[in-house]
Amino acid sequence: MKSIRIIAIIVISSLLGYYVGVNKITYDWKTYVPTIQVASKEPPPSVQAVDFAPFWTVMQKIESDYYDKTAIDPQKMLNGAISGMVSSLDDPFTLYLPPQQNTDFKQGLAGKFEGIGAELGMQDRQIIIIAPLGGSPSEKAGIKAGDAVLKVDGELTSGWSLQQAVNKIRGPKGSTVVLTVLHKGQTAAQEITITRDTITVKSVTSWIKPVKDISEINSKNLPGDKNAEIAYIRLSQFGDDTNNEWLTSTNKISREIQAGKPVKGVILDLRNNPGGYLTDAVFIASEFIKSGTVVQQADGHSPNLQLTVSRKGLLTDVPLVVLINGGSASASEIVAGALRDHGRATLVGEKSFGKGTIQQAEDLGGNAGLHVTIAKWLTPNGTWVGNGKNGQGLTPDVIVKLDPKDPARDTQLEKAVSVLLGK
Repeated sequence: MKSIRIIAIIVISSLLGYYVGVNKITYDWKTYVPTIQVASKEPPPSVQAVDFAPFWTVMQKIESDYYDKTAIDPQKMLNGAISGMVSSLDDPFTLYLPPQQNTDFKQGLAGKFEGIGAELGMQDRQIIIIAPLGGSPSEKAGIKAGDAVLKVDGELTSGWSLQQAVNKIRGPKGSTVVLTVLHKGQTAAQEITITRDTITVKSVTSWIKPVKDISEINSKNLPGDKNAEIAYIRLSQFGDDTNNEWLTSTNKISREIQAGKPVKGVILDLRNNPGGYLTDAVFIASEFIKSGTVVQQADGHSPNLQLTVSRKGLLTDVPLVVLINGGSASASEIVAGALRDHGRATLVGEKSFGKGTIQQAEDLGGNAGLHVTIAKWLTPNGTWVGNGKNGQGLTPDVIVKLDPKDPARDTQLEKAVSVLLGK
């Protein structure tokens, strides 16, 4: 049975990948027997008429003339043909996933996989880092959101598809990969060696602390009561367990507030969150919005579909600041945009990634999968954030950059605290 879920994703490339073996040329020309057999040539009635004669001609020519008969893998050829068909749309978010890649993708959303722990994307036909996952090998090695990946193990990435980059970068625990990257704003490339590991992603982390005890900021720079309490929620991705983890954190924060703890407000940290399920974005936004539209879905044909608040939230009256940056994409942009349009939050940090489309994920036969862009999404006020002529991401209300000279100090978090203190 086909399983379909609507998702708004910046492709989570570190969660995908598979390895293709290299066959040794050991065959007998005289005894070689063609192995390609076609199970079905008939298209469904809805597909436009297409002349497949060139396709069959090429396949037959390869079968009869290609010198290394052991390299002829019919299923691999078919996967390549389907991938090529999908890539002709020139949409980096519409993808065909062969069985192993589709399995890896699902495992990633489940929160555990092997790799470097970085989300890849495509901008202007260049492979880029959307975001390194917190505490991942990529982050520890110095990979940053916005890095352009110029080479992988010495191979130029120019002309690569997103899928090719994923296949090269992902790998088993303990193995290494060398990325040649260009940090945003710099002119000299840098080689970074990363040892792959098992990545376990916890979607939600949270705490409540007095301002004076927040180690990532310099509280001396902030006026006001240093004993004031701040609630902090870090949402790293929208995965399979996100909603349950979220409820655990927000229930605890709500109980503390109801018990009289002097919490000045909540900081929702969506930095380097590459996105996930659309329905989860609505679920999270509903924690802070009492009613109304969270996001609009526009397919260009029918009137925009309005996705509205889906539940009664616990933090609808608590002052709120949302942190975003260039690694905030897709579902995280939906949440940030909705909270601002409803007047519920001040956005602090740097401009978001700008992925304004929605993908439908469908399981195909044989464990393969297909992600198809089916619509744009718009904020409640009708803003499209997609990269391109009509959108450039979300621009924060307060633009703050991290200080590269003082990496231990989180100036964006510091400003968010300052906003909650009314300064």
